[in-house]
Amino acid sequence: MVKPSMSLRSFAFYAGLLALAGMVLCSCAPRERRGDLSLRAQQIHAGILTVDTHADTPMLLLRDDWSIAERHEPDKGAGSSNIDLPRMVEGGLDAEFFAVFVGQGPCRPEYYAKAKERALLVLSAIHRMCAENPSLVELATSPEDAYRLERAGKRAAFIGMENGYPIGLELSLLKEYYEKGVRYVTLCHSADNQICDSSTDRKNPEDNGLSAFGRDVVAECNRMGIMIDVSHASPNSFYDIIKQSRTPVIASHSNVRAICDHPRNLTDDQLKALAENGGVIQLSLVSDFIRESPSHPEREEALAALRKKYGDWGEIKDEKLREEVRREMREIYERFPSEKASLDDFIEHIDYVAKLIGVDHVGIGTDFDGGGGIDGCRDASEVPNITFGLLRRGYGEDDIRKIWGANLMRVFTKVIQVAGKS
Repeated sequence: MVKPSMSLRSFAFYAGLLALAGMVLCSCAPRERRGDLSLRAQQIHAGILTVDTHADTPMLLLRDDWSIAERHEPDKGAGSSNIDLPRMVEGGLDAEFFAVFVGQGPCRPEYYAKAKERALLVLSAIHRMCAENPSLVELATSPEDAYRLERAGKRAAFIGMENGYPIGLELSLLKEYYEKGVRYVTLCHSADNQICDSSTDRKNPEDNGLSAFGRDVVAECNRMGIMIDVSHASPNSFYDIIKQSRTPVIASHSNVRAICDHPRNLTDDQLKALAENGGVIQLSLVSDFIRESPSHPEREEALAALRKKYGDWGEIKDEKLREEVRREMREIYERFPSEKASLDDFIEHIDYVAKLIGVDHVGIGTDFDGGGGIDGCRDASEVPNITFGLLRRGYGEDDIRKIWGANLMRVFTKVIQVAGKS
Protein backbone atom coordinates (compact mmCIF):
# COMPACT_ATOMS: atom_id res chain seq x y z
CA MET A 1 0.00 0.00 0.00
CA VAL A 2 1.35 3.44 -0.93
CA LYS A 3 1.57 5.67 2.13
CA PRO A 4 -0.40 8.96 2.24
CA SER A 5 2.82 10.96 2.19
CA MET A 6 3.56 9.72 -1.29
CA SER A 7 1.23 12.40 -2.69
CA LEU A 8 3.92 14.88 -1.77
CA ARG A 9 6.43 13.33 -4.16
CA SER A 10 7.15 15.50 -7.16
CA PHE A 11 5.83 14.71 -10.62
CA ALA A 12 9.45 14.76 -11.80
CA PHE A 13 10.20 11.84 -9.47
CA TYR A 14 7.56 9.62 -11.05
CA ALA A 15 8.38 10.68 -14.57
CA GLY A 16 12.03 10.01 -13.86
CA LEU A 17 11.27 6.54 -12.56
CA LEU A 18 9.49 5.59 -15.76
CA ALA A 19 12.26 6.98 -17.92
CA LEU A 20 14.95 5.23 -15.90
CA ALA A 21 13.19 1.91 -16.29
CA GLY A 22 13.94 1.93 -19.97
CA MET A 23 17.64 2.27 -19.29
CA VAL A 24 17.86 -0.44 -16.66
CA LEU A 25 15.55 -3.18 -17.87
CA CYS A 26 16.63 -5.73 -20.47
CA SER A 27 15.83 -4.53 -23.95
CA CYS A 28 14.93 -8.08 -24.95
CA ALA A 29 12.10 -8.36 -22.40
CA PRO A 30 8.53 -8.15 -23.71
CA ARG A 31 7.09 -4.64 -23.67
CA GLU A 32 4.30 -5.66 -21.28
CA ARG A 33 6.84 -7.14 -18.88
CA ARG A 34 8.96 -3.98 -18.94
CA GLY A 35 5.91 -1.84 -18.19
CA ASP A 36 4.77 -4.08 -15.34
CA LEU A 37 8.23 -4.14 -13.81
CA SER A 38 8.71 -0.39 -14.06
CA LEU A 39 5.36 0.30 -12.42
CA ARG A 40 6.11 -2.20 -9.65
CA ALA A 41 9.52 -0.64 -9.03
CA GLN A 42 7.92 2.80 -8.89
CA GLN A 43 5.44 1.64 -6.28
CA ILE A 44 8.09 -0.08 -4.17
CA HIS A 45 10.52 2.83 -4.26
CA ALA A 46 7.81 5.32 -3.34
CA GLY A 47 6.47 3.18 -0.53
CA ILE A 48 9.66 2.39 1.42
CA LEU A 49 12.10 4.38 3.52
CA THR A 50 15.29 4.95 1.51
CA VAL A 51 18.44 5.68 3.50
CA ASP A 52 21.95 6.54 2.30
CA THR A 53 24.51 6.23 5.09
CA HIS A 54 27.32 8.33 3.69
CA ALA A 55 27.74 11.53 1.67
CA ASP A 56 30.46 14.18 1.84
CA THR A 57 28.16 17.02 0.76
CA PRO A 58 28.91 19.09 3.92
CA MET A 59 32.20 20.09 2.31
CA LEU A 60 30.08 22.00 -0.21
CA LEU A 61 27.83 23.43 2.52
CA LEU A 62 30.82 25.40 3.76
CA ARG A 63 30.90 27.41 0.53
CA ASP A 64 29.18 30.79 0.45
CA ASP A 65 28.23 30.38 -3.23
CA TRP A 66 26.61 26.93 -2.98
CA SER A 67 23.07 26.17 -1.81
CA ILE A 68 21.73 22.68 -1.24
CA ALA A 69 18.23 24.02 -1.96
CA GLU A 70 19.23 24.57 -5.61
CA ARG A 71 19.65 21.88 -8.23
CA HIS A 72 23.23 21.12 -9.26
CA GLU A 73 24.56 18.62 -11.76
CA PRO A 74 27.41 16.15 -11.30
CA ASP A 75 30.55 16.43 -13.40
CA LYS A 76 29.80 20.01 -14.46
CA GLY A 77 32.82 21.77 -12.97
CA ALA A 78 32.86 24.09 -9.97
CA GLY A 79 29.73 23.80 -7.86
CA SER A 80 28.72 20.42 -9.24
CA SER A 81 27.59 17.78 -6.79
CA ASN A 82 25.84 14.43 -6.47
CA ILE A 83 23.33 15.55 -3.86
CA ASP A 84 21.02 18.50 -3.33
CA LEU A 85 17.48 18.71 -1.95
CA PRO A 86 15.68 18.94 -5.34
CA ARG A 87 17.41 15.78 -6.57
CA MET A 88 16.76 13.95 -3.30
CA VAL A 89 13.05 14.65 -3.83
CA GLU A 90 13.25 13.69 -7.49
CA GLY A 91 15.00 10.41 -6.67
CA GLY A 92 12.86 9.60 -3.66
CA LEU A 93 15.90 9.57 -1.34
CA ASP A 94 14.33 10.03 2.09
CA ALA A 95 17.25 10.11 4.51
CA GLU A 96 20.90 11.02 4.22
CA PHE A 97 23.76 10.69 6.69
CA PHE A 98 25.83 13.82 6.07
CA ALA A 99 29.48 13.23 6.93
CA VAL A 100 31.46 15.49 9.24
CA PHE A 101 34.78 14.69 7.60
CA VAL A 102 38.07 15.83 9.11
CA GLY A 103 41.29 14.74 7.42
CA GLN A 104 43.92 12.98 9.48
CA GLY A 105 46.76 15.05 10.90
CA PRO A 106 49.42 14.52 13.57
CA CYS A 107 48.21 13.01 16.84
CA ARG A 108 49.24 15.91 19.03
CA PRO A 109 47.18 18.21 21.30
CA GLU A 110 47.40 21.31 19.13
CA TYR A 111 46.24 19.34 16.08
CA TYR A 112 43.39 17.73 18.02
CA ALA A 113 42.20 21.26 18.83
CA LYS A 114 42.27 22.19 15.14
CA ALA A 115 40.39 19.00 14.24
CA LYS A 116 37.69 19.79 16.79
CA GLU A 117 37.38 23.33 15.40
CA ARG A 118 36.94 21.91 11.91
CA ALA A 119 34.36 19.37 13.05
CA LEU A 120 32.30 22.03 14.81
CA LEU A 121 32.43 24.19 11.69
CA VAL A 122 31.01 21.38 9.55
CA LEU A 123 28.39 20.54 12.17
CA SER A 124 27.27 24.16 12.17
CA ALA A 125 26.93 24.06 8.37
CA ILE A 126 24.63 21.02 8.58
CA HIS A 127 22.49 22.68 11.24
CA ARG A 128 22.35 25.86 9.17
CA MET A 129 21.20 23.86 6.12
CA CYS A 130 18.23 22.59 8.14
CA ALA A 131 17.45 26.00 9.63
CA GLU A 132 17.46 27.68 6.21
CA ASN A 133 15.24 25.04 4.57
CA PRO A 134 12.71 24.03 7.25
CA SER A 135 10.00 23.00 4.78
CA LEU A 136 12.38 20.66 2.94
CA VAL A 137 14.74 19.06 5.44
CA GLU A 138 15.03 18.49 9.18
CA LEU A 139 17.76 17.21 11.47
CA ALA A 140 17.10 13.58 12.43
CA THR A 141 18.60 11.70 15.37
CA SER A 142 16.57 8.48 15.60
CA PRO A 143 14.85 5.89 13.41
CA GLU A 144 11.50 7.36 14.49
CA ASP A 145 12.57 10.73 13.07
CA ALA A 146 13.30 9.14 9.70
CA TYR A 147 9.87 7.57 9.40
CA ARG A 148 8.10 10.67 10.73
CA LEU A 149 9.84 12.97 8.26
CA GLU A 150 9.18 10.58 5.38
CA ARG A 151 5.47 10.71 6.17
CA ALA A 152 5.68 14.51 6.23
CA GLY A 153 7.38 14.61 2.82
CA LYS A 154 10.63 16.07 4.23
CA ARG A 155 14.20 14.85 3.88
CA ALA A 156 15.85 13.50 7.06
CA ALA A 157 19.35 14.86 7.69
CA PHE A 158 21.32 12.49 9.90
CA ILE A 159 24.94 13.16 10.86
CA GLY A 160 27.90 10.80 10.87
CA MET A 161 31.44 11.77 11.86
CA GLU A 162 33.98 10.41 9.38
CA ASN A 163 37.20 9.98 11.35
CA GLY A 164 37.39 9.90 15.13
CA TYR A 165 40.37 12.25 15.02
CA PRO A 166 38.34 15.28 16.31
CA ILE A 167 37.68 13.35 19.53
CA GLY A 168 41.33 13.82 20.39
CA LEU A 169 41.96 12.18 23.74
CA GLU A 170 38.83 13.62 25.36
CA LEU A 171 36.00 11.11 25.70
CA SER A 172 33.74 13.96 26.84
CA LEU A 173 33.78 15.31 23.29
CA LEU A 174 31.68 12.33 22.19
CA LYS A 175 28.85 13.69 24.32
CA GLU A 176 29.29 17.15 22.77
CA TYR A 177 29.17 15.72 19.25
CA TYR A 178 26.21 13.51 20.16
CA GLU A 179 24.28 16.51 21.43
CA LYS A 180 24.92 18.21 18.09
CA GLY A 181 23.40 15.25 16.26
CA VAL A 182 26.25 12.83 15.51
CA ARG A 183 24.86 9.29 15.42
CA TYR A 184 27.76 7.30 14.04
CA VAL A 185 31.53 7.67 14.18
CA THR A 186 33.87 6.23 11.56
CA LEU A 187 36.74 5.52 13.95
CA CYS A 188 39.54 6.30 11.50
CA HIS A 189 40.07 7.47 7.93
CA SER A 190 42.94 6.96 5.48
CA ALA A 191 45.70 7.00 8.11
CA ASP A 192 46.27 5.58 11.58
CA ASN A 193 45.03 7.73 14.44
CA GLN A 194 44.77 7.71 18.22
CA ILE A 195 41.83 5.31 18.15
CA CYS A 196 42.82 2.59 15.68
CA ASP A 197 44.80 1.76 12.56
CA SER A 198 43.59 2.41 9.02
CA SER A 199 43.32 -0.06 6.15
CA THR A 200 45.17 2.31 3.83
CA ASP A 201 48.01 3.78 5.91
CA ARG A 202 51.06 3.12 3.76
CA LYS A 203 53.48 4.94 6.07
CA ASN A 204 53.20 2.31 8.77
CA PRO A 205 52.59 -1.22 7.46
CA GLU A 206 52.25 -2.68 10.97
CA ASP A 207 48.63 -3.21 11.99
CA ASN A 208 48.28 -2.47 15.69
CA GLY A 209 44.48 -2.58 15.69
CA LEU A 210 42.40 -0.80 18.31
CA SER A 211 44.35 1.24 20.86
CA ALA A 212 43.66 1.30 24.62
CA PHE A 213 42.02 4.70 24.12
CA GLY A 214 40.11 3.23 21.18
CA ARG A 215 38.59 0.61 23.48
CA ASP A 216 37.37 3.46 25.69
CA VAL A 217 35.88 5.19 22.63
CA VAL A 218 34.01 2.03 21.63
CA ALA A 219 32.65 1.64 25.16
CA GLU A 220 31.58 5.29 25.29
CA CYS A 221 29.85 5.03 21.90
CA ASN A 222 27.96 1.99 23.22
CA ARG A 223 26.99 3.94 26.33
CA MET A 224 25.91 7.04 24.39
CA GLY A 225 23.96 5.28 21.65
CA ILE A 226 26.36 6.15 18.81
CA MET A 227 26.77 3.61 16.02
CA ILE A 228 30.34 2.47 15.41
CA ASP A 229 31.52 2.54 11.80
CA VAL A 230 34.29 0.15 10.73
CA SER A 231 34.74 1.54 7.20
CA HIS A 232 38.41 2.51 6.70
CA ALA A 233 39.51 0.37 9.67
CA SER A 234 42.44 -2.04 9.28
CA PRO A 235 41.76 -5.79 9.60
CA ASN A 236 43.06 -5.99 13.18
CA SER A 237 41.14 -2.84 14.08
CA PHE A 238 37.99 -4.35 12.55
CA TYR A 239 38.18 -7.53 14.60
CA ASP A 240 39.14 -5.67 17.78
CA ILE A 241 36.11 -3.38 17.34
CA ILE A 242 33.77 -6.33 16.75
CA LYS A 243 35.12 -8.04 19.88
CA GLN A 244 34.93 -4.88 22.01
CA SER A 245 31.53 -3.53 21.00
CA ARG A 246 28.38 -4.55 22.88
CA THR A 247 26.27 -3.45 19.91
CA PRO A 248 26.10 -4.30 16.21
CA VAL A 249 28.41 -2.16 14.07
CA ILE A 250 28.13 -0.77 10.56
CA ALA A 251 30.45 -0.30 7.61
CA SER A 252 28.92 2.93 6.32
CA HIS A 253 30.56 2.89 2.88
CA SER A 254 32.54 -0.23 1.99
CA ASN A 255 32.44 -3.04 -0.57
CA VAL A 256 33.37 -6.69 -1.16
CA ARG A 257 37.04 -7.69 -1.26
CA ALA A 258 36.37 -10.97 -3.11
CA ILE A 259 35.01 -9.00 -6.08
CA CYS A 260 37.36 -6.01 -5.96
CA ASP A 261 40.69 -6.52 -4.21
CA HIS A 262 41.05 -3.13 -2.55
CA PRO A 263 42.24 -2.70 1.07
CA ARG A 264 39.15 -0.59 1.80
CA ASN A 265 36.89 -3.55 1.07
CA LEU A 266 35.87 -6.32 3.47
CA THR A 267 36.94 -9.94 3.13
CA ASP A 268 34.56 -12.88 3.38
CA ASP A 269 35.76 -13.57 6.93
CA GLN A 270 35.09 -9.95 7.90
CA LEU A 271 31.63 -10.08 6.34
CA LYS A 272 30.84 -13.25 8.30
CA ALA A 273 32.06 -11.63 11.51
CA LEU A 274 29.91 -8.59 10.75
CA ALA A 275 26.86 -10.81 10.34
CA GLU A 276 27.58 -12.67 13.59
CA ASN A 277 27.79 -9.25 15.27
CA GLY A 278 24.35 -8.38 13.84
CA GLY A 279 25.80 -5.51 11.81
CA VAL A 280 25.40 -4.33 8.24
CA ILE A 281 27.68 -3.37 5.35
CA GLN A 282 26.45 -0.33 3.44
CA LEU A 283 27.81 -0.74 -0.09
CA SER A 284 29.33 2.31 -1.76
CA LEU A 285 29.13 3.64 -5.32
CA VAL A 286 32.87 4.33 -5.62
CA SER A 287 34.03 2.73 -8.86
CA ASP A 288 37.48 1.83 -7.54
CA PHE A 289 35.87 -0.19 -4.74
CA ILE A 290 33.35 -1.89 -7.04
CA ARG A 291 35.64 -3.25 -9.72
CA GLU A 292 39.36 -3.26 -10.34
CA SER A 293 40.43 -0.67 -12.88
CA PRO A 294 43.53 -0.77 -15.08
CA SER A 295 46.44 1.29 -13.78
CA HIS A 296 46.72 4.80 -15.20
CA PRO A 297 50.35 5.94 -14.77
CA GLU A 298 49.80 9.40 -16.28
CA ARG A 299 46.90 10.14 -13.94
CA GLU A 300 48.76 8.80 -10.91
CA GLU A 301 51.74 10.97 -11.80
CA ALA A 302 49.50 14.05 -12.08
CA LEU A 303 47.81 13.27 -8.76
CA ALA A 304 51.19 12.78 -7.08
CA ALA A 305 52.27 16.18 -8.37
CA LEU A 306 49.06 17.69 -6.97
CA ARG A 307 49.76 16.18 -3.55
CA LYS A 308 53.31 17.51 -3.66
CA LYS A 309 52.03 20.98 -4.61
CA TYR A 310 49.39 21.30 -1.89
CA GLY A 311 50.43 18.80 0.78
CA ASP A 312 48.01 16.87 2.95
CA TRP A 313 44.41 17.57 1.86
CA GLY A 314 43.20 17.23 5.43
CA GLU A 315 45.49 20.04 6.55
CA ILE A 316 44.05 22.60 4.11
CA LYS A 317 41.63 24.78 6.08
CA ASP A 318 41.05 27.64 3.65
CA GLU A 319 37.88 26.91 1.67
CA LYS A 320 39.04 28.82 -1.43
CA LEU A 321 42.24 26.79 -1.51
CA ARG A 322 40.31 23.57 -0.98
CA GLU A 323 38.07 24.45 -3.93
CA GLU A 324 41.15 25.11 -6.05
CA VAL A 325 42.49 21.67 -5.19
CA ARG A 326 39.12 20.12 -6.09
CA ARG A 327 39.11 22.04 -9.39
CA GLU A 328 42.60 20.84 -10.33
CA MET A 329 41.71 17.27 -9.33
CA ARG A 330 38.61 17.38 -11.55
CA GLU A 331 40.77 18.57 -14.43
CA ILE A 332 43.15 15.65 -13.90
CA TYR A 333 40.30 13.13 -14.05
CA GLU A 334 38.88 14.88 -17.11
CA ARG A 335 42.27 14.63 -18.87
CA PHE A 336 42.84 11.05 -17.80
CA PRO A 337 39.37 9.48 -17.42
CA SER A 338 38.65 5.88 -16.57
CA GLU A 339 35.51 3.94 -17.30
CA LYS A 340 33.17 3.94 -14.30
CA ALA A 341 31.63 0.85 -12.81
CA SER A 342 28.07 0.07 -13.89
CA LEU A 343 24.88 -0.45 -11.94
CA ASP A 344 25.12 -4.18 -12.66
CA ASP A 345 28.65 -4.19 -11.23
CA PHE A 346 27.29 -2.60 -8.05
CA ILE A 347 24.42 -5.04 -7.70
CA GLU A 348 26.93 -7.89 -7.99
CA HIS A 349 28.24 -6.72 -4.61
CA ILE A 350 24.71 -6.76 -3.14
CA ASP A 351 24.15 -10.27 -4.53
CA TYR A 352 27.45 -11.49 -3.13
CA VAL A 353 26.77 -10.21 0.39
CA ALA A 354 23.17 -11.46 0.36
CA LYS A 355 24.27 -14.96 -0.67
CA LEU A 356 27.23 -15.08 1.73
CA ILE A 357 25.72 -13.71 4.95
CA GLY A 358 22.07 -12.92 4.17
CA VAL A 359 20.08 -9.98 2.91
CA ASP A 360 19.62 -8.74 6.51
CA HIS A 361 23.21 -7.49 6.52
CA VAL A 362 23.45 -5.31 3.41
CA GLY A 363 22.52 -1.70 2.73
CA ILE A 364 23.59 1.35 0.70
CA GLY A 365 26.10 4.08 1.55
CA THR A 366 26.77 5.90 -1.72
CA ASP A 367 29.76 8.10 -0.76
CA PHE A 368 28.21 10.76 -3.01
CA ASP A 369 30.29 13.94 -3.18
CA GLY A 370 33.23 11.93 -1.88
CA GLY A 371 33.97 9.88 -5.00
CA GLY A 372 30.71 7.94 -5.33
CA GLY A 373 28.79 7.83 -8.60
CA ILE A 374 28.64 5.16 -11.29
CA ASP A 375 27.12 4.65 -14.71
CA GLY A 376 23.41 4.29 -14.04
CA CYS A 377 23.51 6.03 -10.67
CA ARG A 378 25.46 9.27 -10.88
CA ASP A 379 23.53 11.25 -8.30
CA ALA A 380 20.56 11.33 -5.91
CA SER A 381 18.05 11.70 -8.74
CA GLU A 382 19.11 8.33 -10.16
CA VAL A 383 18.91 6.19 -7.01
CA PRO A 384 15.60 4.66 -8.22
CA ASN A 385 17.77 2.78 -10.72
CA ILE A 386 19.03 0.68 -7.82
CA THR A 387 15.47 -0.35 -7.00
CA PHE A 388 14.85 -1.24 -10.66
CA GLY A 389 18.07 -3.24 -10.74
CA LEU A 390 17.21 -5.15 -7.58
CA LEU A 391 13.72 -5.94 -8.81
CA ARG A 392 15.12 -7.14 -12.12
CA ARG A 393 17.51 -9.44 -10.24
CA GLY A 394 14.59 -11.06 -8.46
CA TYR A 395 14.60 -9.25 -5.11
CA GLY A 396 11.14 -8.86 -3.61
CA GLU A 397 9.67 -5.83 -1.86
CA ASP A 398 10.61 -6.99 1.64
CA ASP A 399 14.25 -7.52 0.69
CA ILE A 400 14.42 -4.21 -1.15
CA ARG A 401 12.98 -2.47 1.91
CA LYS A 402 15.68 -4.06 4.07
CA ILE A 403 18.49 -3.08 1.70
CA TRP A 404 17.27 0.50 1.34
CA GLY A 405 17.03 1.25 5.03
CA ALA A 406 15.33 -1.27 7.30
CA ASN A 407 18.56 -3.16 8.01
CA LEU A 408 20.34 0.02 9.02
CA MET A 409 17.41 1.14 11.16
CA ARG A 410 17.39 -2.25 12.90
CA VAL A 411 21.02 -1.74 13.92
CA PHE A 412 20.37 1.87 14.89
CA THR A 413 17.45 0.81 17.10
CA LYS A 414 19.55 -1.89 18.80
CA VAL A 415 22.34 0.60 19.51
CA ILE A 416 19.83 2.94 21.16
CA GLN A 417 18.31 0.09 23.18
CA VAL A 418 21.71 -1.02 24.52
CA ALA A 419 22.53 2.55 25.49
CA GLY A 420 19.25 2.74 27.39
CA LYS A 421 20.24 -0.29 29.44
CA SER A 422 23.62 1.16 30.50
